Amino acid sequence: MKGFLFSFSLLIAATLQAQDLTGYSLEASRTQLELETRFRESIDSTRFKSHLKTLTEHPHIAGTPANEKVKDYIVKSMSQAGLDVENYPYDIYMSSGPGESLVEVMTPESIVLDQQEKALADDPYSSDPGLVKGWNAYSGSGDVTAQVVYANYGTKADFEKLEDLGISVEGKIVIARYGGNFRGYKAKFAEAYGAAGLIIYTDPKDSGFTKGLVFPDGVYYNDSGIQRGSLLTADWTGDPLTPYEPALPRDDKDSPERLDPKDVGLHTIPVTPISYGAADHIFKHMKGEAVPQDWQGGLPYTYRLQGGSELTVRLKVDQPKKFTEVYNIVGTLKGKTYPDEWIILGCHYDAWAFGATDPNSGTAMLLSLSETLGKMAKTGNRPERSILIAHWDAEEHGVIGSSEWVEQFKDELKAKAVAYINLDAAVSGKNFGASSSPSLKTVLAQATKKVDYPYTEETVYEHWSKDNDEPSIGNLGGGSDHIAFYMHAGVPSLSGGTRGPTLYHTNYDDFYFYENFVDPEFQMGPTVEAVMGTLSLRLANAAILPYDVVKYATDLDMHFKNAEKQVRGFYSDFAGFKASTSAISSLEATANLVAKAFEEQLQNGNLSKKKTKRLNAKLLALEKSFLYDEGMPYGDWYKSLYASSDPFSGYASWILPGLQYQIEMENKDKLSVWDERYADAISHLNAKLVDIMESL
Repeated sequence: MKGFLFSFSLLIAATLQAQDLTGYSLEASRTQLELETRFRESIDSTRFKSHLKTLTEHPHIAGTPANEKVKDYIVKSMSQAGLDVENYPYDIYMSSGPGESLVEVMTPESIVLDQQEKALADDPYSSDPGLVKGWNAYSGSGDVTAQVVYANYGTKADFEKLEDLGISVEGKIVIARYGGNFRGYKAKFAEAYGAAGLIIYTDPKDSGFTKGLVFPDGVYYNDSGIQRGSLLTADWTGDPLTPYEPALPRDDKDSPERLDPKDVGLHTIPVTPISYGAADHIFKHMKGEAVPQDWQGGLPYTYRLQGGSELTVRLKVDQPKKFTEVYNIVGTLKGKTYPDEWIILGCHYDAWAFGATDPNSGTAMLLSLSETLGKMAKTGNRPERSILIAHWDAEEHGVIGSSEWVEQFKDELKAKAVAYINLDAAVSGKNFGASSSPSLKTVLAQATKKVDYPYTEETVYEHWSKDNDEPSIGNLGGGSDHIAFYMHAGVPSLSGGTRGPTLYHTNYDDFYFYENFVDPEFQMGPTVEAVMGTLSLRLANAAILPYDVVKYATDLDMHFKNAEKQVRGFYSDFAGFKASTSAISSLEATANLVAKAFEEQLQNGNLSKKKTKRLNAKLLALEKSFLYDEGMPYGDWYKSLYASSDPFSGYASWILPGLQYQIEMENKDKLSVWDERYADAISHLNAKLVDIMESL
């Protein structure tokens, strides 16, 4: 009797687990869970470390021979894993390197400031001869000597504050700290306000000795750490000269006509980054008024708004730009039943130096995942749908490689792409987190329930949830390779992985830093691989695509309520977004009916392969309901009404961006127009769900 009860308990447990798989019948769920277990048992936990060490052997900036060697290693690794590998070359107009730069305090002392991290005895990588000084891609060129103005983080609000205080930056060199917005907007605002140049530094209050021990004793910036990065702020993402068209090699018969660089709004003032140790030589001489309290940084004195006439600084940048060939690499594990339905995972591989956390922790994980999936396929466990693993180039220069690929295959992606999973720097710490489009939130959370979190007795789901009933999944913003997939082509997307403090975009983001501070036991790489592999296989093998259709309605309801609160901050008589709210109510009712009908059809076994294929084609079209042909008012390349990167900060997530722009501009006259546009999109989504319901 005890044996019977034990077996019955196992059956009940297996049934409950199987019910946690959206898009599967009960019988198919059990088969899928067994497959996932075999997948996780097949992971070779040594491969992540091996790949990461090889990928980060040398600095490899986009467009350099060292980066081509990384590309060749990726191609070889994925080919050996059994994937069909394709190279996609593009000719990109971009900074070809740091060129010449100089930052010099002229008066009251004469000192040339250091622009490169110091070599450290503890870190053998820090003295690599291939390392270069700090630089910002797409800087203008120039040689200026001028007085100095401090602009806090250099945000739109910070420059407006200076103007309110009666402080002009006209003809001055602005110094601003990293944080608060994308560095390119610091340059854009500085130039718009008439600055002659811009110096950007990392303040110790944001990452330095005030936060904790600095490298090589800890994870925070030391006084020579410099954040590099692109400044590109065109009204589109990707190659600045070929919006909407892929920047195919110029000798290709289909290569597009390029814009003139003078016509795309590239920055003209010189810009360069420095460390807080170098910035100290400027700040300590400043004599103007004390800064507002929230502008105070971490150096040991009161910060001043102006340097005064006695402090002059020379800033020189000579940064050439030219056409540079970059390469995307895409490996495909072809699906056995639905090869033209794609699950795409991606991470860029170019770096500002070694790139151990950013990006190549993600690259190494994807290479190991390729090997594990390849092993599964060779033993007869090929997925139903195709799984594509992509490695993008030139992301660090402005999310360029992935954007060109999306532009090249936009029509195919709209018809075939089930999901895009972005894994930039995906194993850069020990804290799991994710941001996602609504439809993928549930399937991701479910996948994390099946993976053990190392160092604890918890699953990843339990560790991620902490003391909450369920984990918090954020909204996708800017700054990485999901942008074109989600915001231009309307492909459901997510970005996830493990995070922690890093030496972001410095020469110290190397293998020494990783193995001493990020994850010395190298257990997080296999853990993230287990999560993303489980997720990919669930998306690939589900009979009905496991989108959470109800989540669209619940998330939209929350976002519109938040938008109404924002509007009432400047328009107290606002009556609300009535058209959209009504449309959301209808959508929620329909979505719940569809979700219930899917579950009944699956469990009753009433779905033929032919019918399933038709239903999935309809599901693939859902996210495209939010694509608005005219685009957003700040840039028509951004087509999604649902989400966009913030056009004033570059990194933040703008949900309902058409409305958010009107809110930011406090333009109450157009709120009703955009309410109707959103109501139309939501109604369009609802109509697609009604069509699905009627076809069941």
